[in-house]
Amino acid sequence: MKKRILGLVILALVIVSAVAYQNFLRPKFRKVTADGYLGGEKSGLFDDERFSGVMLKKYGLSIHYKKAGSIDMISAPLENMDYLFPSNYTALELYRQQYGSAYTRTETVFNSPIVLYTRKTVSEAFKKQGWTHTENETEYINLPKLIDAILADTAWSGVGLDELYGNLYVISTDPLKSNSGNMFAGLVANMLNGGEVATGESLKTDGRELKRFFSKLGYLESSSADLFNSFLKTGIGAKPVIVGYESQILEFSVEHPEEWEHVRDDIVVLYPEPTVWSAHPFIALTDKGDRVLDALLEEEIQSLAWETHGFRTGIASAQQRGGRFGIKGLPGQVKKVIQLPSPDTMFKIMEIISNRTP
Repeated sequence: MKKRILGLVILALVIVSAVAYQNFLRPKFRKVTADGYLGGEKSGLFDDERFSGVMLKKYGLSIHYKKAGSIDMISAPLENMDYLFPSNYTALELYRQQYGSAYTRTETVFNSPIVLYTRKTVSEAFKKQGWTHTENETEYINLPKLIDAILADTAWSGVGLDELYGNLYVISTDPLKSNSGNMFAGLVANMLNGGEVATGESLKTDGRELKRFFSKLGYLESSSADLFNSFLKTGIGAKPVIVGYESQILEFSVEHPEEWEHVRDDIVVLYPEPTVWSAHPFIALTDKGDRVLDALLEEEIQSLAWETHGFRTGIASAQQRGGRFGIKGLPGQVKKVIQLPSPDTMFKIMEIISNRTP
């Protein structure tokens, strides 16, 4: 009799456990597919098989994305999208202005400073002009001096680079579509305001020069990843100096070690003084997007993002040096940083560059 009762109790426990699993535990780990828009600079991480494997096995997530510039993705069709992953707060504020609180939550996941990429020949010419200096193997460039030289229509030959055609310039992505170009526009506006954060008032004085600076650049790409890849492939003649994220060269050195060995002695990373931080806010639009955000903030994914793809994810990664990546002069901390203008001022900057404002 006792054995029969014990058997019934065990059977009841099994049934209760199965019901609990079906109704409470299983939905949490049910495999789902999340779709969204992603800034191109993060596509390397999302395409990483280790990233996909951890997301699927540990979190039950299959993550799909469409690559889009940070500004472009806000105006893109959002139907059936679970998340947006731009690279600055201007995009987040633009989303809020357009859609209000139509999202579950948002949080900054990664950070990366804006840097300039160039070739050794160019960096040596800049050094002779007194525009750069080296500290603990990190090369810094005086951004106000560089901007002044560009606005003064200084020829490449005027800085000793006779092999380059025309006047000095720095190529960014399109500030109206992509984050790195958008942030660089804010940085230029700050420098035109005497190194102070630009405002609506300062743009009344500096707007004409800001527009002139970007009008010199002609066609601009809409993806930071595409611009960086083009820089690597086309050489010094086509793109002598470009704007990018620090994370891009770190990721390239790990993902393409053989190619990096061929160019490591020629490519130079210049840290602008001052620079700005690119914060990457994740905007969860649905419960599935919310699950993706939770997973991105887990230690395993955060470590992978830093160690393989160069995104600074917290205090620990910020203190690491460049030995992990084989890149000389990677600073443990980026010290000389200026804040971006307010979102309203950034929108004004975009209007000025787009020629909608005289």
